[in-house]
Amino acid sequence: MRGLRVLVTTILGFVFGIVCWLLASSGGPMPAAMAWSIILSRTLLGFVIGISAWKINYLVHGILLGFIVSIPMALASLPMPGKGFKIFLGTLIMGIIYGFLIELITHFVIKEKSAGSNGKAEPATPTS
Repeated sequence: MRGLRVLVTTILGFVFGIVCWLLASSGGPMPAAMAWSIILSRTLLGFVIGISAWKINYLVHGILLGFIVSIPMALASLPMPGKGFKIFLGTLIMGIIYGFLIELITHFVIKEKSAGSNGKAEPATPTS
């Protein structure tokens, strides 16, 4: 079942990458390298969600990983003149939304949550 989870989350990441690219290019054409960067970043998000073994609530899992994986792409937009900060925030917010949706859809498609998750946040165990 684990391999199926990774496959489904990666495919969903790719689909959301296409959606993200279409939304980002709605203002006009963009360089091919930027389009592929967007698609691959969201595909990577799906893959990371699929392989992650964090033992937290599956929806929180998607939100956190969506935020974390989106940071590099968001930082790359900061130097853009005039609208860099707006794109930075939009990239992080959309990453959170895509991560949430990837986990939610995966949960309903294959009835499997993130690794070790029982739907509830588990207390951290101290290490010695």
